[in-house]
Amino acid sequence: MDKSISPVVAMITPGILNLLTENRGLSIEDASDILYNSQLYKALEDEETKVWRLGYPLLYDLLEEELATGKITYPEEQI
Repeated sequence: MDKSISPVVAMITPGILNLLTENRGLSIEDASDILYNSQLYKALEDEETKVWRLGYPLLYDLLEEELATGKITYPEEQI
């Protein structure tokens, strides 16, 4: 992970984890496992993608899409 982006990712991930635990009834450990092993998290770690700019509610929706379909459809400005 790019050292300059890690504080931003650290601020975003609790929101995504909270939504996972609330909406899916998961433990924090299970939610963490899902998030940290996702394609979305890999994109968050890559500063060049600028995915972190989307904010955690939209990022959560993208994670749900990934979990449901195995793919992520990023908004046009992110491509």
